[in-house]
Amino acid sequence: MALSRSFCPSGTILASTWLVFICSNMVKAQTAPAGCGEDLNTIYYNLCDLSAAWGIVLEALTSAGIVSSFILTIVLVASTPFIQDKRKKSMLGTQVFFLLGTTGLFCLVFDMIVQKDFSTCASRRFLFGVLFAICFSCLWVHAGNLNYLVRRNIGPSGWWIFGIAVALSLVEVIINTEWLIITIVRTTGTVGQPCNFVNEDFVMALIYVMFLIIAGFVTAWPAFCGRYGHWKKHAVFIILTLFLSACIWIAWIVMFVYGNSRARKSHLWDDPTLAIALVSNAWAFVFLYIIPEISQLTKPSLEQTFEEDLYPSRGVGYETILKEHASQSMYVENRAFSMDEPQSAKRPVSPYSGYNGQMRSSVYQPTEMALMNKNMPQTELPYDVIIPRATANSHPAFSGNSTLRAEDAYAAQNPHGANNGQVNQSPYNQW
Repeated sequence: MALSRSFCPSGTILASTWLVFICSNMVKAQTAPAGCGEDLNTIYYNLCDLSAAWGIVLEALTSAGIVSSFILTIVLVASTPFIQDKRKKSMLGTQVFFLLGTTGLFCLVFDMIVQKDFSTCASRRFLFGVLFAICFSCLWVHAGNLNYLVRRNIGPSGWWIFGIAVALSLVEVIINTEWLIITIVRTTGTVGQPCNFVNEDFVMALIYVMFLIIAGFVTAWPAFCGRYGHWKKHAVFIILTLFLSACIWIAWIVMFVYGNSRARKSHLWDDPTLAIALVSNAWAFVFLYIIPEISQLTKPSLEQTFEEDLYPSRGVGYETILKEHASQSMYVENRAFSMDEPQSAKRPVSPYSGYNGQMRSSVYQPTEMALMNKNMPQTELPYDVIIPRATANSHPAFSGNSTLRAEDAYAAQNPHGANNGQVNQSPYNQW
């Protein structure tokens, strides 16, 4: 009896501990925030917690940004056959690389909304600087290419531009890799946690990205002093994008390093601060750089427009003739049967060759019947004289011309009537 009494308190303690553990788990399962499921892991509560609306709002903006970036990438690649200027086509690979970096920024926002664990903290520290380095490197090399274009109207090869952008991005990859290795793998042999870092160290690892922002902003300004001014609008897109990006970076760095700690809410405001910086800067890339550049890709260059205006289509219409001969008289010659006529020394001239564009009523042009009636006596003439027949005559009027005319036939039938003292008033007998 004494032995059983001694074990009773210990059993009671174990039973009570087990009940408290079960109750605490039940309470924890029942305290899921509104909008989230009961079986959902706690690290995903910010994605569905209705009391923390910042996560839901950023999730919606990020989803729209991912879809927009994907559509713009397809449009950019699909517009390649329609790009007429090879200098714009050389930037196509770099701009696709820029869009991939922008899409990565939108995807990284979900990593900022999800609560911290080993994988999310490591990806935040590594990808934040790398993705921004990709975008700002592309803007910097584009600004450098514009300096060539505005002065020489020709730039480096597209492969060189893309290679320089990739090389500049790899510098930040090396920096972030070294930082992760140094902070996670300690020299004492113990494995550290990637979430155990101060905010100042996170900002210091992004100094190279800040250098890219300043370098791109400074490089884009000389593009306004070039000779070929139609490239300046591309420099405007880069300057506006980098200026707004610099303002966003100044705001989130001040809030992340000083403002959150001053308000003593670093554990609540750090993640929203980084997520808002990612969303706002990614949308600035889309609206200020990507969309304006895509709208300028398929437009013809200034040289092509000038050539089209200088050498218009040479039509043979009536309007073109009037424009070319506005101050000259029109000279029209009927050459419908010229191919049938042999080349002779005394080629007959068309009776319509003297037409100068005047109305018929203003110039007296006697018809052939009127001339025949005027030169002939009033007595009746043979039928063969009035309507001449084709004869095997070797007269020059019939030897060199395949087309029989009335005055030629009349002259052949009356060789002496033309010189009988009457004045030949026909304008067609000059030859």
